[in-house]
Amino acid sequence: MRMGSPVIIASERGEVGLVEAMRALRAGGSAMDAVEIALRAAEANEADHYVGVGGIPNLLGEVELDASIMDGSTLAAGAVGAVTGFPHPITIARAVCEQLPQHAMLVGRGAERFADECAIPRGTTLTEEAVRLWKEGLTPEALDEAERTQGAGETAYRRSVLARIQAMEPPHRHPWGTINVIALDGAGRLCTGVSTSGYPWKYPGRVGDSAVIGAGNYCDGRYGGAACTGRGELAIRAGTARTVVDGLADGLSPEEACVTALERTMSLADPFRAQVRTLCLTADGQHAGAATVTGATYGLMTGDHTEPEFLPRAVISNHFFIGVETGSQP
Repeated sequence: MRMGSPVIIASERGEVGLVEAMRALRAGGSAMDAVEIALRAAEANEADHYVGVGGIPNLLGEVELDASIMDGSTLAAGAVGAVTGFPHPITIARAVCEQLPQHAMLVGRGAERFADECAIPRGTTLTEEAVRLWKEGLTPEALDEAERTQGAGETAYRRSVLARIQAMEPPHRHPWGTINVIALDGAGRLCTGVSTSGYPWKYPGRVGDSAVIGAGNYCDGRYGGAACTGRGELAIRAGTARTVVDGLADGLSPEEACVTALERTMSLADPFRAQVRTLCLTADGQHAGAATVTGATYGLMTGDHTEPEFLPRAVISNHFFIGVETGSQP
């Protein structure tokens, strides 16, 4: 990697914003600018039901969004959780980082109040397609299909959700995946960002690893940045993103750091087992990813790319898994 060459990487489905983000980097934009640009594109993509507009709702049929952003130069961070009525939580997270330095995270109504104060536009996040998927995903047929194709962890999760819905009084009447982006700009600044609508059918107010600095997002400009997607509760318990960056600081290669952190994460017992993926970019532009399933990739653009390039992630050995069979959630 030559000095001054920008680099940006993204998890699956994050490639929708990479071309525009790289254009900004080539024009001298900051890594934080590029991360926000790429994630806003993902949040606006209604075909993606695990982030932003069109995200599958929570247990009550409401779309709640989480996001975070971290500046590797200063270790300043901003995060928001359980945000409703705003299609771009990454922009609110950046505002927390830059305009509310006395805090690092806001959630729920507090985050929404702050967004209004910053004149960040409100917008509709619930789509008809997301409502359809929300309803269909808990039918007996869908549960049987999940058991056949996605593993016992996914099935256990959906059945637990269904039990809660059925126990609600009055009866319920209201009509997953995360995007990671990490950028290195021409001035050598690193930034990591994460945005998600979280688990479909999650309990209202649940905040996952995407908004938790050190769990789903961590960036230290001396070493690198890392981010996660998948079973957020595992990443929170293991501090997965921080573990990746600590591995880089200890001299591990990007792939070794991702694999080591993921092995530690997947050694935790969890009855709602799902896949987890990690991604990292170093201060000198090296990059890698790891996953618990085969076929996982990540997108890359450098100053020489005109379109994203897709690279494979390392796959960790199944013997690190504790608990039930892994699922295939994005």
